[in-house]
Amino acid sequence: MKKLPVLAFVFFFWACGSVPITGRKQLNLMDGQQLQAMSLTQYQKALQQSKVVTGTAESQRVKKVGQRLALAAEEYLRSKNQADLVKDFNWEFNLLQDDAVNAWCMPGGKVAFYTGIMPICETEVGVAVVMGHEIAHAIARHGNERMSQAMVQQAGGVMLAVALRDKPAETQALFNTAYGIGSSLAATLPFSRLHEREADELGLIFMAQAGYDPKEAPRFWERMKARSGGQQPPEFLSTHPSHENRVEHLNKKMGKAYTIYLKQKDKM
Repeated sequence: MKKLPVLAFVFFFWACGSVPITGRKQLNLMDGQQLQAMSLTQYQKALQQSKVVTGTAESQRVKKVGQRLALAAEEYLRSKNQADLVKDFNWEFNLLQDDAVNAWCMPGGKVAFYTGIMPICETEVGVAVVMGHEIAHAIARHGNERMSQAMVQQAGGVMLAVALRDKPAETQALFNTAYGIGSSLAATLPFSRLHEREADELGLIFMAQAGYDPKEAPRFWERMKARSGGQQPPEFLSTHPSHENRVEHLNKKMGKAYTIYLKQKDKM
């Protein structure tokens, strides 16, 4: 009986990873290839159940920015000896006809933008703000972490390995919950405030590496605030940072990203 805490400790230590750029330790219990296979299935369902916009200036902009951000993120991670984080990614970028102000990126680099967010993006750089944030969620393994936390609560300790192997239905259910897949396949549950701030920080770096001005990020969130008319639940009742705190956090993290942007700008 005394061996169980020791085995659990070893298991959790083995499953620990670090978020790039921030260095925060996180628990990732899901196998990356298994998670990406599940993501591909759900992504294809989302595309089948939505109207995929093609041949328009907006759809071309989403693809252009996505490809540019993906290359930049890969370049940045290579420079930090973290290229393994995206070695199995198969990037795909699509614009879906939907009035919702939303965008998301599943594990493995499967990205969807809704037409409803494009007017707030306004420009290519605005799209880069959102794109950088969403691919940051995938690169930081936030979905894996969220699923892992749920699995810890449900299974606990060394039983997690058994759950992953022997309970595929339960694992699929956790995936659906972690990514908000249910009545609306394309909808995603909000990430935690910690994950949102982390994705904001990584997103600034990735868009700067791609040659996009990171100072557009706080301006984008100011536009989001204006659109909502300032109506937002108190931050302690929401998983997302308030618009004001988000802008403040982005400005605090701007220095490193803007230095990268200036270097990239000089190369162009």
